[in-house]
Amino acid sequence: MRIGIVTREWPPDVYGGAGVHVEHLVAALRSLPAGPELDVHCFGGPREDAVGHEVPPGLAGANGALQAVGVDVEIAGALAAVDLVHSHTWYANTAGLLSTLVHGVPHVITAHSLEPRRPWKADQLGGGYRLSSWVERTSYLAADAVVAVSHGMRDDVLAVYPELDPARVHVIHNGVDADAYRPVVAPDVVRSLGVDPDRPYALFVGRITRQKGLAHLLAAAEQLPPEAGQLVLCAGAADTPAERQQVADAVAALQQRRGGIVWIEAMLPREQLVPLITGATVFVVPSVYEPLGIVNLEAAACGTAVVASDVGGIPEVVADGTTGLLVPYDPEDPRAFEAGLAARIAELLADPQRAAAMGAAGRERVLSDFGWPAIAQETVGLYTAILNGRP
Repeated sequence: MRIGIVTREWPPDVYGGAGVHVEHLVAALRSLPAGPELDVHCFGGPREDAVGHEVPPGLAGANGALQAVGVDVEIAGALAAVDLVHSHTWYANTAGLLSTLVHGVPHVITAHSLEPRRPWKADQLGGGYRLSSWVERTSYLAADAVVAVSHGMRDDVLAVYPELDPARVHVIHNGVDADAYRPVVAPDVVRSLGVDPDRPYALFVGRITRQKGLAHLLAAAEQLPPEAGQLVLCAGAADTPAERQQVADAVAALQQRRGGIVWIEAMLPREQLVPLITGATVFVVPSVYEPLGIVNLEAAACGTAVVASDVGGIPEVVADGTTGLLVPYDPEDPRAFEAGLAARIAELLADPQRAAAMGAAGRERVLSDFGWPAIAQETVGLYTAILNGRP
């Protein structure tokens, strides 16, 4: 079988969990004995292992959502020879939708997030958000199958799109490369990033976007006891300049009131990121919305305990009390959430041995339950079923 994979992100332009997912899924699919033939189409310039598609010249000054649809039209034109199209995120869904209509091929969507669950995007994108929401809804309802990356995400998909036949929504969990993300003890690397490797530290890694709950973590940091240790924020790629400035102001104010606050405003390369995660006493994921959260798996694979919000698919990854601690999130009571974050972070920073035991348990769970080869096999099974006329 010949599969067309459509994605906005592709190395070296990977900035979020969906891009990480596609990169590793494609590698795993290509490694399968007698696996499918893959044609990868992505946004951007030329690539060695994918076909890049630039924004059409006539849309150079258009709204970003219109640009994405324009790229998808060009990608759809290049997919005539494939047997099935598999798209990732709304940015790529139009290509699959158009391929079904024009070429008559099945379309599979992996649901990494849902536009209606990110209403703050309306403030940022205006008409672009209305278009992205329309694209997502139309594509989901027309798709031959929707892959949810967690059971929580499947529930979300069916709640947001109740017209969707539940038989067409399948759960195939996200995974992590346990060789790329493994415990790497390198205190010199940690020190070079401005972090003291000899003192306990809590670590956040993620984009500056409301979804990731960074503002709640900064508020929680105000409640940490002075002796708690360091808080390291590896946060960059802000959604908007205004959001970046809000974080900058909050971090500066926090640094004036307490020591040990380190902001690394960058998306670090893996050779720096893995030692930074490994050296952390606790990895913090304060997301207010998270279909699964690959960063939870990456932290666990590095042998680091996780404190995370109890939302979406996170409870399927973080075993509360075993591989980390979960904090209830109620959007109507953010102060309780922030107090809970502070309490759980302080609890593990004060007990490094317990945190280390949780980290070891997390690594074992990753190895047993979240390997990419098994995920690739499940994905091929779904392709085969669809091509054989089954849902």
